[in-house]
Amino acid sequence: MLDPVQYKDWQIAEEAEKTLPSVQEFTSKMGLLEDEVIPYGRTPKLDFIKIMKRLKDKPDGKYIEVTAITPTPLGEGKSTTSLGLIEGLGKLGKNAGGCLRQPSGGPTMNVKGTAAGGGNALLIPMTEFSLGLTGDINDITNAHNLAMTALNARMQHERNYDDVRLEKIGLRRLDIDPERVQWNFVMDFCCQALRKMEIGLGGGKMDGFRMETRTNIAVSSELMAILSVAVDLKDLRERIGNIVLAYDRKGNPVTAEDLEVAGAMTAWMRNTINPTLCYTVEHQPCLVHAGPFANIAIGQSSIIGDRLGLKLFDYHVTESGFAADIGFEKFWNVKCRLSGLKPHVSVIVATIRALKMHGGGPEVKPGRPLPEEYTKENLALLEKGCENLFHHVRNVQMSGIRPVVCINKFHTDTDAEIALVRELCKEHGVRCALSEHWQYGGEGALELAQAVVDACEEESSLHYLYDLDLPLRQRVERIATQVYGADGVDWEPLAIEKAMRFESDPRYADYCTMMVKTHLSLSHDPALKGVPKHWRLPIRDILEYGGARFLCPMAGTISMMPGTGSNPAYRRVDVDTETGKVSGLF
Repeated sequence: MLDPVQYKDWQIAEEAEKTLPSVQEFTSKMGLLEDEVIPYGRTPKLDFIKIMKRLKDKPDGKYIEVTAITPTPLGEGKSTTSLGLIEGLGKLGKNAGGCLRQPSGGPTMNVKGTAAGGGNALLIPMTEFSLGLTGDINDITNAHNLAMTALNARMQHERNYDDVRLEKIGLRRLDIDPERVQWNFVMDFCCQALRKMEIGLGGGKMDGFRMETRTNIAVSSELMAILSVAVDLKDLRERIGNIVLAYDRKGNPVTAEDLEVAGAMTAWMRNTINPTLCYTVEHQPCLVHAGPFANIAIGQSSIIGDRLGLKLFDYHVTESGFAADIGFEKFWNVKCRLSGLKPHVSVIVATIRALKMHGGGPEVKPGRPLPEEYTKENLALLEKGCENLFHHVRNVQMSGIRPVVCINKFHTDTDAEIALVRELCKEHGVRCALSEHWQYGGEGALELAQAVVDACEEESSLHYLYDLDLPLRQRVERIATQVYGADGVDWEPLAIEKAMRFESDPRYADYCTMMVKTHLSLSHDPALKGVPKHWRLPIRDILEYGGARFLCPMAGTISMMPGTGSNPAYRRVDVDTETGKVSGLF
């Protein structure tokens, strides 16, 4: 085991990969049959349908979710903690594994870096995991952009051809309203220059239909949401067909099925349905399926991945994006509702650094050195910032799930700071465990692992924040006031218009509510830290995901395309031209 204080993550990963058993040896140890493993180098896919059919009568393992407090822009280590917890459970002799989300190329090549964990709580093979893995995000990108290509081409041809000519080539006029196109393009990088653009500027009749559009980050695509909640390939195909790409001039939805592109989109995504197998640096199994960004997407590892993990492992760890106000809220009220699965425990990751920020510490800026308040003892900032922690504890408790607070220890944290958080957790009647998985791997996570095992043995319940028969605006009001802590909700005219239409149409009665909000604050304003008081949540628009069956209210000014910072990670990534090894990933 290498010391992460002295070695980079990619070096730790490289060392761990040297002793990784062969895929055949590893999957055999997991109890998988040869025809249940789809070869893909060191990261095979697992045939979900075959495995679930064979293990259908096997009882599920314990279901453990990992969330966090409101993070700094640097992140507080949910993936690192998830992997450390799997390693710690392994040290206790438990059959443990998990399912994490595939990282987006946006943050990997930007400021935050990969989502492979860190130190000795790291996912391997790190290079493959960080740079596309088995191609799920690439397949989603191609399927999504194919739909946009088909839509714009159809608009061009309907403009140029009369009904007789359209009929000759087997097309009916869809009469798409260019002012009500719902779809866009996607790419898997943070490119702020593409947040708004105009296409079809060639000037000729065959240069496409001229229209305003945009490019969002690929993992925010409705196709990623569909992959997260689909139960099998048939369900995936049906949901893709129901995607609303636009509306016609009479106000009727134009779907991917109407455009006759749904089958081809599913063909691009046919391989995404099966989770990919990766490993911890201590050589334990961890599935990878679906994608990140719980602020602008569902941000959950998939229902398929969790169902599979619960059959393969006695303790299955899953992860929700960002903090308990958005990632966990979606896990609780959307993912659990759709999957029917009931978690035993939710681990709330907290760092001394983030708690100090919420206590009034100076701004944390990616790519710049941390102010000394975060590396030197400051109990006053820490105690004040714990208000944010206990707000998230209350969010988890509202669901009926048992919370366990994990102090994700950094080497600059002092004994007095850790003791203070422990004491405050004791006063609030919540389990708290220190974990040093980043530095010591499974050995450093033993206290956390034992706390989780103990909590799994206690009775828990699950009850949702709202019933599906509650109207959309009342659901949003309940989420805003009870989960975020707002005084109420303010609806802009466009959002009111859409909300009234959705509420009056029985087709949307069972659609899930998927909030779009900043992850950097309990509020809509990323500058408001701690637990903001006396504020209202502004809703400016509502996105419609007809295939996923989500209605997505958009709060504040959040963008579906993040931006690349001035000191991005790609500046340090390179390849050894003799060996082909990638360096610089973090």
